[in-house]
Amino acid sequence: MARTISSTGRVTLFPLLHMWPDVYGIAAYATTGHFGVTAVVGYIPIPEVPDMSLLDVGARHTSTNASREAHAEWVLCTAWSARTILKPGSMDIASAEWSLEPDAKAEPKGNGGNMYGHSELHVGRFTLADEVLMKQARELLPDLTRR
Repeated sequence: MARTISSTGRVTLFPLLHMWPDVYGIAAYATTGHFGVTAVVGYIPIPEVPDMSLLDVGARHTSTNASREAHAEWVLCTAWSARTILKPGSMDIASAEWSLEPDAKAEPKGNGGNMYGHSELHVGRFTLADEVLMKQARELLPDLTRR
């Protein structure tokens, strides 16, 4: 998947534990397409944090024989939940220019092929065009040295 997806709209940023027990990253959720039918969930690149394969994270949180669609549904549920109930350490931006370098696409099968209003999901590396917002996004990374 080489094509970059870009748009301007609402972006929700939230910390995500993606490698047990203590490797966190920052995930971003946005939508695009007619009425937001396409969900975009990506990771914010942070030099000291390994890149996140969000469908792999979903696979680690579903049953061992779950399908790729089930992994995508876990990712969608996590992103939608992070937006619906904003947790401390998260950020919701009303409108921002963003882009995604997709590494995978999936189509959820739950609810007749539509989940939370989305019929497809793209995951990959997420970038905000505004450098100040990118800096703020990276600063959401939990400081685990304060334990």
